[in-house]
Amino acid sequence: MQVGILMGSDSDWQKISGVARSLDEFGVSYEINVMSAHRTPDSVKRYAEEAFGRGIRVIICAAGGAAHLAGVVASHTILPVIGIPVPTELSGGLDSLLSTVQMPGDIPVATVGVGSGGARNAGILAVQILALSDTVLQRKLLDFRRELVKKITEKNMNLKKSLK
Repeated sequence: MQVGILMGSDSDWQKISGVARSLDEFGVSYEINVMSAHRTPDSVKRYAEEAFGRGIRVIICAAGGAAHLAGVVASHTILPVIGIPVPTELSGGLDSLLSTVQMPGDIPVATVGVGSGGARNAGILAVQILALSDTVLQRKLLDFRRELVKKITEKNMNLKKSLK
């Protein structure tokens, strides 16, 4: 496995499953676990400390509300950690976003946006990190970007045609 995906609750999966779809798109292997920074702190610490030795190269953490999971994981590993703030009923995810992004100096967590775009971007960011040392992933990313340009160009042309 190259990427570890952790979430604070199994109920987060429906909100962040796009992360797995983006990793699948690029053929990147991953594992998924439910762990809580507050309810299972020993498991979180052990996971973070052992991840590198097991071949994990990027850890993605999704949590809502207090959203401390990514920060706790980052404090126990030298691997890059990406935080996905999970939307909440209380404030639409602003609480999760602020909890994830406001890390103290020296323990970084890369944070993506709240919502489905954020989950997708977390997966793509993990691919970009892995591509630094993987020429196959580099080529896949370049192809992906070329396809994005084609899609947007086509959408632009279709819009212009529909407005005539």
